[in-house]
Amino acid sequence: MSYSELSITDRATIQVCLSQGLSLRAIARCLSRSPSTISREIRRNSEPDNDYQAERAQASRLKHRRFCRPKRKLSIGSERFRLVEYLLRRYLSPEQIAGKLRHMNLPKLEDAYVCRETIYTAIYALPVGQLRKELIHCLRHGKSTRKPRRGETDRRGQIPDMVSIHLRPSEVDKREMPGHWEGDLIKGKGNASAVGTLVELSSGYLILAKMHDATATSAVEGFSAALNRMPLAARKTLTYDQGREMARHAAITQNTGVAIYFCDPHSPWQRGSNENINGLIRQYLPKGTDLSLTSQEELDAIAFELNMRPRKRFDFKCPIEVMNELMAKHNEAPPSIQ
Repeated sequence: MSYSELSITDRATIQVCLSQGLSLRAIARCLSRSPSTISREIRRNSEPDNDYQAERAQASRLKHRRFCRPKRKLSIGSERFRLVEYLLRRYLSPEQIAGKLRHMNLPKLEDAYVCRETIYTAIYALPVGQLRKELIHCLRHGKSTRKPRRGETDRRGQIPDMVSIHLRPSEVDKREMPGHWEGDLIKGKGNASAVGTLVELSSGYLILAKMHDATATSAVEGFSAALNRMPLAARKTLTYDQGREMARHAAITQNTGVAIYFCDPHSPWQRGSNENINGLIRQYLPKGTDLSLTSQEELDAIAFELNMRPRKRFDFKCPIEVMNELMAKHNEAPPSIQ
């Protein structure tokens, strides 16, 4: 059954029928309504002297209608919306923003917290225009609609003397000890330039390494330099996919002391942390960018900003805080990306 409210025409009919002395059931038959609907309408909107006026009843309906739904928490122009917009433009995800708002103490903005779905809804409900486009671009994938990620076919070749991920120490999966890394390359325009990415599993700490190209020689130089910037206690294992740039993985192990393990083909979930961080890095280095123009200092600045992002799995602590705590616990100096 469908439901429709009484219109101003219906109310005018009720007023006329009442003036003619018709019963409630007769009025209901005229409007094809239930007698109880007519009874409630007259009872709610009649004056003490039983005078019913259609215009007054319609005005009462409009007045009450304005308060039948709660006010939106994120309306354009509100102070809360401006705060969320600022954090979005800092490339924080809606979930991270919600986590930060929960712990913020803002005297001028009581009850600042909104959940991530409220933030997503507010963004995608914006009218088509520049603001909507800019805020969607600030989201990790920048899609006009929310779609699930899809994997791509892995066509990379075999690596000599590979050691399978299935032979990796079990302590890596526990993520309790620092020093276990996942690595990858993100490539630039025409696959002619590349940047190495390394993420530490127990803290989410990120290192970016400049590469001259995507060759095995560049991988040895870039990853060796990046890993050797960390204390010895933070250099235990590295998990990588079967990209041809790791053909000289033995040289990296010799230079750094890091044991390297390789994922199964077509299994990006075996390096989930690195796949996740690569998506965040692409907000700073979009596909099609000539990465050869990006200096190591610029890469360090990007890594520092990502290492300062709060993470839900650490109760919204940032990776630098977690890494410092882990290294202090193991009596090592805190890491530095400078």
